[in-house]
Amino acid sequence: MKEYQSLSHTRWDCKYHVVFIPKARKKRLFGALRRNLGVIFHELAQQKGCQIVEGHIMPDHVHMCISVPPKYALSNVVGFIKGKSAITIAQQFGGRTKNFTGEVFWARGYFVSTVGLDEAMVRAYIRNQEKEDERYDQMKLGL
Repeated sequence: MKEYQSLSHTRWDCKYHVVFIPKARKKRLFGALRRNLGVIFHELAQQKGCQIVEGHIMPDHVHMCISVPPKYALSNVVGFIKGKSAITIAQQFGGRTKNFTGEVFWARGYFVSTVGLDEAMVRAYIRNQEKEDERYDQMKLGL
């Protein structure tokens, strides 16, 4: 049986598969940044009443399956997570201490797909994304 969440007058299950990339798709997500970024994303999602159900950080993009209450627009939640995480990255890893106006780490836009009844398949895809990328790279080398 499916678990639904509740607001005061709503029962809901709204999950989305979201993918976004660093500026110019540079491979910048590694080391200490990669280790801490998951915690940062979870904290920011919680601030909006959202939950990251599954996530994986690749060197050049981020996959997440996120549960968003229907009272928030997904674009607002993703914008909040990307904007606030860029500020946190500048603070913790860029040596910046103030004046975060216009801080840019992520590229504009994102990919989104509703999860619906295929949640298990989407979660497995996110979990195995790194293996798939490695397999694809090996196939390209053979050409």
